[in-house]
Amino acid sequence: MAKTKSIYRCSDCAHTVAKWVGRCPECGTWGSMDETAAVPAAVAARPGTSLARAGAAAILPTTPATPLTLVDGKATHAKPTGISELDRVLGGGVVPGSVVLLAGEPGVGKSTLLLEVVHRWAQRSPDDRSLYVTGEESAGQVRLRADRTGSVHERVFLAAESDLATIFGHVEQVKPTLLVVDSVQTMLAADVEGVSGGVTQVRAVTSALTSLAKASGVPVLLIGHVTKDGAVAGPRSLEHLVDVVLHFEGDKHSTLRMVRGVKNRFGAADEVGCFELSEDGIAGVSDPSGLFLQHRTEEVAGTAITVTMDGKRPMLGELQALVVPTHNPSPRRAVSGLDSARVAMVLAVLERRCRIPLGKCDVYASTVGGMRITDPSADLALALAVASAVREKPLPAGTVLLGEVGLAGEVRRVSGVGRRLAEAGRLGFTRALVPPGTEGVPKSVKATEVGNVGQALAALRN
Repeated sequence: MAKTKSIYRCSDCAHTVAKWVGRCPECGTWGSMDETAAVPAAVAARPGTSLARAGAAAILPTTPATPLTLVDGKATHAKPTGISELDRVLGGGVVPGSVVLLAGEPGVGKSTLLLEVVHRWAQRSPDDRSLYVTGEESAGQVRLRADRTGSVHERVFLAAESDLATIFGHVEQVKPTLLVVDSVQTMLAADVEGVSGGVTQVRAVTSALTSLAKASGVPVLLIGHVTKDGAVAGPRSLEHLVDVVLHFEGDKHSTLRMVRGVKNRFGAADEVGCFELSEDGIAGVSDPSGLFLQHRTEEVAGTAITVTMDGKRPMLGELQALVVPTHNPSPRRAVSGLDSARVAMVLAVLERRCRIPLGKCDVYASTVGGMRITDPSADLALALAVASAVREKPLPAGTVLLGEVGLAGEVRRVSGVGRRLAEAGRLGFTRALVPPGTEGVPKSVKATEVGNVGQALAALRN
C-alpha cells in the first residue's frame, strides 16, 4: 500500500509546503496553512498505463459524461427577483443553483434589500416560497423591519439560526425556491474546527451552501461582511466559490445606495444598480441622474454638467467650484466627491496654459448629491467650472462637457461618448463640448469639438 503524506496548503493563494508554518511564504497571510492529504506516491493502477505514470488512481464515475449538445440549457435561465435594478446587475435575475454574495459595510442596507427580495420572490407565484436565515438578529427584530418596510408575506419563512446542520433541516422542511443567509460570517459548521467568522469556518460554510445550491437547484443569496479596506472579509477563496459577487456601497449621510457587480458568471461584471434607502424601505432608482443635478431657475457661475460612466451606465453629474481670494501664503484646496490629485492637476493646467490666476485663491470643488466621480472625462467640466467661478460668468444653459485634460492643456478622447450624449439628450441637453474625432453623436445634441482648454473657453464665449 502507498504511504500517504500530509502537506499544508494556503487557503488564500493555494501555495503548498511540506511542514506547517504560521505565515504563508507566498502571500504572507497568517494562520492560513491547512493540513491536507498529499497524492500518494504509488497507486493501484495497471503498470504501463498513463494513470500509473502520473501517480493517480482511476475511479469509475457514477454518471457518465454528457455531450454538450444534450445538456438542457433552459434549466439555467435567470429568474427575475422583481427588483429591476438588482436584476440589471445580476444579468436578468438569479439563476437556479447559483450562489450570490452581497458584501457591504454595516448599516448600508444589505438586510433591508434582501428582505425586499424574498418578499418580491414570494409574490411571484403560489409555488415560490423563500427562506430567510438570520444569524445576527432575532426573529422579532426581522419582523419589526418587515413591518416597517412592508415585506410581510405568508410564503416568506424566517429562521433565526447559526448552526449549519439546523439550516439544512429547515431547507428540507420548508423546501424553498430561494434561500437567503444573513450572514455567512455568523454561520457555524459543528464538524469543522475554528470559531464562526474564521477562515476555516467561512470556507466550510460557503462550500456546503454551494453544494446545496448545485444539488437542489435552489439559488442562495449570502450576505458578507467587509474589512476596513473594503474587501470581502474571509479567505480569498470565498469569492472563487460563489458565482456572483456584488458590493453594496453608499454614504451613511446620503440615501443613495449602489450595487456594483464585481464577479458574475452569468452576465456583465461591470453593471451598477442604484437604490434609494428610506424609512419605508429601499427602492430602485431607474433614473439616478436627477439625484445628481441641482434644478434651478437661473444659471449660477461655477457650475458645469458632465456625463460619467459607472460601469456601462451613463449618469449626469453636476460639478461646482468656488474661487475665493485669500491672503494666506498657502491657499486652500478643498475637494468633495472628486479625486484631489486630478483637481490639483487641472488647476495647474488652468494657471499655466490658460493664464487664469489661482495662486492667491482658495479653491473649493465638489459634486452634487453625494456623487463620487473618478472618471477622467470630467476634467473638462471641472476646468470650465473653475474658470466660470473666477470670471463670475455662468456657463450656457443646456451644455454638457466631456473630455480628459492633459498636462499640455489638450482635450483627449474618452470612451462611450455616443451613449453619454444620448443620455444627455434624453434629459433635455442640446449642446456639448467634446474632444476632436468624436463619433456617434446623436442628432438631438449639437457637438462642438475642442482641441484644448483654451478653445473650450473661447467656444463658450461665442
